[in-house]
Amino acid sequence: MSSPTAKRPRPLSPNVQIYRPQLTSVLSILNRITGNILSVCAVVLVIWLVAAATGPRAYTAVQGAIASGIGQIMLLGATFAFFLHLCGGIRHLVWDTVHGFELRSIYLSGWVVVAASIAFTMAAWAVSLLMAG
Repeated sequence: MSSPTAKRPRPLSPNVQIYRPQLTSVLSILNRITGNILSVCAVVLVIWLVAAATGPRAYTAVQGAIASGIGQIMLLGATFAFFLHLCGGIRHLVWDTVHGFELRSIYLSGWVVVAASIAFTMAAWAVSLLMAG
């Protein structure tokens, strides 16, 4: 028998076997991920602009990759990443004014960020499809 004072191994923090991710932690992680995605998208945008400046052959190649099925899925993901990062940034700007720190407000604003990101992504794609004809 072990005594009550015997040392037992302490669990890792957070214990990944019992830890349930919170909305706040998930949005924090997603904010960092979307920031990295947007950095990659900036490089892709530069590649697209350089291809446009280089000539029709290079532009057609890059535009073909963007217009492909995988390219469109990546563009949709990039659009969502942009709006999630934007809405999360606005949420943080509100926090910088020392407002919205009550637990209820934190969760409400988190769900508003998610819903607004989805709505803005859908609206942007709807407008682009309408403009494309």
